[in-house]
Amino acid sequence: MKKRPVVVVTRRLPDVVETRMRELFDTRLNLEDKPLEASELVEAVQSADVLVPTVTDEIDAALLAQAGPNLRLIANFGNGVDHIDVQAALARGITVTNTPGVLTEDTADMTMALIMAVARRLPEGVRVIPEDRWGGWSPTWMLGRRITGKRLGIVGMGRIGQALARRAKAFGLSIHYHNRRRVPQRIEDELEATYWESLDQMLARMDIVSVNCPHTPATYHLLSARRLKLLKPDAIVVNTARGEIIDENALARLIESGDVAGAGLDVFEHEPAVNPRLIKLARQGKVVLLPHMGSATYEGRVDMGEKVIVNIKTFMDGHRPPDRVLPSML
Repeated sequence: MKKRPVVVVTRRLPDVVETRMRELFDTRLNLEDKPLEASELVEAVQSADVLVPTVTDEIDAALLAQAGPNLRLIANFGNGVDHIDVQAALARGITVTNTPGVLTEDTADMTMALIMAVARRLPEGVRVIPEDRWGGWSPTWMLGRRITGKRLGIVGMGRIGQALARRAKAFGLSIHYHNRRRVPQRIEDELEATYWESLDQMLARMDIVSVNCPHTPATYHLLSARRLKLLKPDAIVVNTARGEIIDENALARLIESGDVAGAGLDVFEHEPAVNPRLIKLARQGKVVLLPHMGSATYEGRVDMGEKVIVNIKTFMDGHRPPDRVLPSML
């Protein structure tokens, strides 16, 4: 009988996924579901044939230098791989895979929800009745902003950006986007989307800006202090991608001064730590903060797990896994 590969999973996954992995592989699970300490990650890469990390694990060159000779595959549970040094992995003969596509609709849903929550002041509203502060309807109380007819600027028109655009179009928003490459004409026509080669020019004209691009060295603080200052005073910013793409301190400062109206953030620069200035603004009702929930649906997590299993099984059967990540893709 062929020896089953040792697969180390760094966080708890849905039961159905863990059960299937145990059936197929010699799987070591993290039943406590706490992020692994540095020493535990070293032990994992030394003992595993396959490592299944998540965004909470830093798989850098220093860690990979301590990997055992049997580690041949890093099957990431997630789409983004900015926490993995893909170049260092490949240099050591370790293949890296991810789980693209399965989180598109869930993340687009949450992005649209954040747009609505900020524009219509939903978090403030939901606190009023439980806190016994509602004195009845008033024509000038809790006024938010209509989103129909507003301009939405999407930074990153990949799968999630396009899924968001379809939702936003149905809400009557005018779709604008900036991307490394212009999308095909048929997609622009379907979404009635306006392409901006200059991110600066787009930002200055938008009512709502949504960040939907991956975090890479090129997108670190892409929305810098200089660029954020280009926004209109009544603009709102939404981020469901990666916290590092926005200069959080600059964003907080502009909201505090009234130069930006508000923000909806599901991701943060130093997760799980959240900038205290943003927390203060959230208490004031000027920003909406969520604990990285954009992809948090049961269906999405199961789909991710199934992709991880397919990647491992395909690789171990001697074939190229379907979701291999290469440096040229980043």
